[in-house]
Amino acid sequence: MSITATRESVPRTASSLHLSPDVISTPYLSVVIPIYNEEESISTLYTRLTTALEELGCSYEIIAVDDGSRDRSFAILREQAQQDPRLRVVRFRRNFGQTAAFSAGFDRARGEVIITIDADLQNDPADIGRLLAKMDEGYDVVSGWRARRQDPFFSRRLPSIIANGLISRITGVALHDYGCSLKAYRAEVVQEIRLYGELHRFIPAVASWQGVEVAEIPVHHEARKFGQSKYGMGRIVRVLLDLITVRFLLSYSTRPMQIFGLLGLLSMLGGLIPAIYLTAIKLIDYSVSIGDRPLLLLAVLLIVIGVQFISLGLIGELVVRVYYESRSQPIYAVREEINQAPKVREVTA
Repeated sequence: MSITATRESVPRTASSLHLSPDVISTPYLSVVIPIYNEEESISTLYTRLTTALEELGCSYEIIAVDDGSRDRSFAILREQAQQDPRLRVVRFRRNFGQTAAFSAGFDRARGEVIITIDADLQNDPADIGRLLAKMDEGYDVVSGWRARRQDPFFSRRLPSIIANGLISRITGVALHDYGCSLKAYRAEVVQEIRLYGELHRFIPAVASWQGVEVAEIPVHHEARKFGQSKYGMGRIVRVLLDLITVRFLLSYSTRPMQIFGLLGLLSMLGGLIPAIYLTAIKLIDYSVSIGDRPLLLLAVLLIVIGVQFISLGLIGELVVRVYYESRSQPIYAVREEINQAPKVREVTA
């Protein structure tokens, strides 16, 4: 069934937009918003977001995940949720990070299409309609591209350009802007993905193993009005490490022996060649001493490392079996929820 046909089947009357979550059990849209110390932005965001969503004429829910905010963010969200049952609020016990916030939102989303957006007012909710229009063309993931990004060039935009080029090349999924949180996903895409670390920005790449169709459209980007960015230079190291993880997941997650075994064999071969050479020298002239040669130590080291890599591959194979046969645990802890839905999507490995 096409997205267009599905959207037309959703009630569009004004009264249907104000039904409780118990009545609208399957809204068409689920909007997930991670929030951390955004008390000055929340009210404006809520007004702009609900205006944009109601103009679309389809049922929706908003899932705001308070990621351990230390300001009045949760208090403001609670007041708004008491007046609007479509606003569901999840409060973490502490700050778990943006990836955990997205994961909690995805676990609870009931919509056929899931929209992610930042709470800092730099993303324009009016662009959601354009994301959906692009998705109607048959795409599974539509990513926003901040073509005219309103951030400092050297501290934010330049590192982002380099990172996006590197990520696109390594993952094989070419996007101009992996860091833009404004994205649209078909629900079945994110249901199959388990998030951790900083992997939320790599969802299009991680989902590519499913054979999803990914598109990208330019979206508006506004200068930050309140507070300060939550991202520091330390995030670069975490992103690079997660990029290595993503590359491994895309190529060898279900067959770790293919990578570790290959490295082990190459290492053992590198050690056997000098070992055979030294053995031949000893056999030709028994009086020659080879015990004090650095080449012998190198040969032994390479062989030992090779054995370790192969052993690591075998252990990896066992871990993969356990992973796919057991249930994963959430990467977050919830303190409380407001307007909780009757049924929360089960988290499966």
